[in-house]
Amino acid sequence: MPSKARPGMRHRKTVNPQVMRRRLTVTISALLTVAVFVGYCAADVADIAPGLLTLKPVNTTMFAAPLNAKSGGVIATQLDRSKAIDAGRAADLMNELLAAQGVGQDTSVIIQDAQGLTAAEHEADTPREPASTMKTLTALAASTKLNMASTLDTQTFITSSNNATTVTLKGNGDMLLSAGQSDPTHINGRAGLATLAQATAAALTQRGINTITLNYDDTLFGDTRIPQGLRDGDAVNGDYTMYYTPVSSMAIDGGRQYTAATPAPSNPDDSSGYPELSQHTAQNVAEAFAQLLTDNGITVEGAPVAAEAPKSVSPVASVSSATLQEILAFTLRHSDNTLAEEFGRLTALATSGAANSPEGGTQAVREQLESLGIDTSGLTMADCSGLSPGSQLTVRTLAAVQQHNLGAGSGTAAAEGLSIAGLIGTAANRYTDDEVAGLLRVKTGSLGTVTSMTGNISRIHGGALVFAVVVNNPSDIEAARNAINVFITKLARL
Repeated sequence: MPSKARPGMRHRKTVNPQVMRRRLTVTISALLTVAVFVGYCAADVADIAPGLLTLKPVNTTMFAAPLNAKSGGVIATQLDRSKAIDAGRAADLMNELLAAQGVGQDTSVIIQDAQGLTAAEHEADTPREPASTMKTLTALAASTKLNMASTLDTQTFITSSNNATTVTLKGNGDMLLSAGQSDPTHINGRAGLATLAQATAAALTQRGINTITLNYDDTLFGDTRIPQGLRDGDAVNGDYTMYYTPVSSMAIDGGRQYTAATPAPSNPDDSSGYPELSQHTAQNVAEAFAQLLTDNGITVEGAPVAAEAPKSVSPVASVSSATLQEILAFTLRHSDNTLAEEFGRLTALATSGAANSPEGGTQAVREQLESLGIDTSGLTMADCSGLSPGSQLTVRTLAAVQQHNLGAGSGTAAAEGLSIAGLIGTAANRYTDDEVAGLLRVKTGSLGTVTSMTGNISRIHGGALVFAVVVNNPSDIEAARNAINVFITKLARL
């Protein structure tokens, strides 16, 4: 029989040898880890091993002395529209311009205060060819009709049939695509084809697809992309290839074809140069996209084919342009003819009953201006940019647009995109005295027989004014341009 424990006796606990060895191993490992850590920290402090710790003194970063900068003046919190203009002084400035060397006889001028009262005018109701000041009309119409916070997205779609897969690249009007990665810091290149290709390739790989054919949808603006004035005489394929490419659903850098002789600027938003423009921008985008897919491990069979995107399929990837407001500022400051034409076409697409054509664009712009109360008497729009021959308008219409730009509310994008003398845009150097730098917000115009300018000005002694000058057939176009520079500089002192 088993023996019974006596009262008061305790059992001796037997420890398993494996448990003892495990405990000993853990303890030794922990001690070694601590020792290694302490040793490494010591080595780091002594700069024997790499790391953040050190006993050496930290060098103080020295910055160069700042460059001299112009100090800003007092910022006006609210425009004083009541400040009148001395009509006599305004007339003297206007007459000085009209008599200046090179200006000639075919000139219209108007000066108005911020309430729309005319202080001086000369042939203000005579229609003249405006050159790129026409863009101010398109800008106002577009910015009051379109959602300027929206973007133009470039998308890809995947469809399969008979064991074959097709990717369709669809453009929605972004003519400032980048061939590289999307760039959030610039307007030109905000959406990148390389980013779109990576996302599309990832979607294909996820589906187990590594071979495709590529289509591209460039149907957004219909069949007619070139205004009649540029179509006549094959002008686009001749004289205008540096100034216009047909509006397109998509383009890389506006179709600019840089070469060793005309290299691309380091800043993609600097488009002041005039390299030759591709006349087949959507096809160029598709070809570049095919190569990017190949670089991402997707085999693209054959050349890209123009075809509409599928209607009932959602996009698998998309990249977004800068906002329309930002693109409009880019358009005005660089006087981009194609983008101006595109804004007219987008306005037509947003207007009920407007044709999807260059003529539909000009008609939609005109109708929108008239709905805003802009006097369009004498207005003939051969296009939306002022590049095509045949356009005419009055300086009174230009001034009415600028009066609208002085007010708050809808259409502010049209005002914010104007070139600022002394700072940015085509008029950055169009003034003669640093005292007025930053006060002149203008749009320039220049053709072989036209120099023009319109804008609004913060007056040095308070208040604001609007002005417009159109010179046709100057006897010396460079002298006429300089005369306008002197004129607008003196306007700021009225």
